[in-house]
Amino acid sequence: MPVVGWGSLNCRAFAELMDLADLIAQPHRRWNPLTGDWVLVSPHRTKRPWQGQLESVAAAPPVAYDPDCYLCPGNPRAGGQKNPAYTGTFAFDNDFAALQPDIPNGEFGDRGLLVAASEAGRCRVVCFSPRHDLTMAHMNIRDLRPVVDTWAEEFAALAADPKINAVQIFENRGAMMGCSNPHPHGQIWANETLPNESAKELAAFREYHRKQGRTLLHDYLDLELEREERLVLANEHFVLLVPFWAVWPFETMVVSRRAVSALDELSDEERTALAGILQQATIRYDNLFRTSFPYTMGFHQRPTDGGAYPEFHLHAHFYPPLLRSATVKKFMVGYEMLAMPQRDISAETAARWLRELPAVHYLATSVAKPRP
Repeated sequence: MPVVGWGSLNCRAFAELMDLADLIAQPHRRWNPLTGDWVLVSPHRTKRPWQGQLESVAAAPPVAYDPDCYLCPGNPRAGGQKNPAYTGTFAFDNDFAALQPDIPNGEFGDRGLLVAASEAGRCRVVCFSPRHDLTMAHMNIRDLRPVVDTWAEEFAALAADPKINAVQIFENRGAMMGCSNPHPHGQIWANETLPNESAKELAAFREYHRKQGRTLLHDYLDLELEREERLVLANEHFVLLVPFWAVWPFETMVVSRRAVSALDELSDEERTALAGILQQATIRYDNLFRTSFPYTMGFHQRPTDGGAYPEFHLHAHFYPPLLRSATVKKFMVGYEMLAMPQRDISAETAARWLRELPAVHYLATSVAKPRP
């Protein structure tokens, strides 16, 4: 009986190997080799009627400068400091940081059942542009490239701190994703210990590299480039695809073609290519439902404890919550919170929809059409 996945998996094998086209027509599970988790895929559910909550998508017209925005140049921040009159990217320590660098070391334990430990770290904010009315989808590659450079510089600087062992760079876009300010910006949380998702990916990367001698994402990318079913777009150095195991409705992953372990290893040409793929990804997201598309995006990079990590392969995840239109969202509830994640739109369908969208933003053309 064939075993699903590589290595030794604690799972029930399928009764017989099926063609993927036959399998995806019915409910089935997909395995995520990065985390070891499973996701339930139910493509037939896309036909069900929707009578749930609808969100308003109306928004005030954006302005280039907002005197009430605490991220705009020259304005006071909530913590009392005043922003400089910055003209490019601007990074600073978060005024209300979730992690703090100088906290006493401490642990608590009671019979191995009640366990807690102190966690030091730093939180940074990166403003992508002085313009309040922009998003990555509306920035040109020339202006996005300094954002990539700033991310790489911040990663390297935080990695040099002996107290920092993991750096998480991310952006929350849209109020429904918890973004409290529409000014184009992202965050960097630097931890003393490796967070859960990065730890699971590292374990998977390490095991695969030990057995195969290559990075897991190197071989996975080769497979996806060969099959082309879940590819969205690509340039010379990066590929945007919907991962086979995607959970979010239009989840995508950005993977570097070269197996580098972090942003600070990218060449000049690769940094520009990354700016280009991020711009095109976010344009297609906006074009999908003709709205400023909400998402969480973040990079997974090597730990920063000074060790060598040849198994780690730089990539970024986009997790968007919109399901069928700009007014229908999808979060983890019910079965997904109690059992396992579940999705209605298959990875192949999501990739096709995104792939077929124009490369030009819908506000600059009348070509893009909303999805049902």
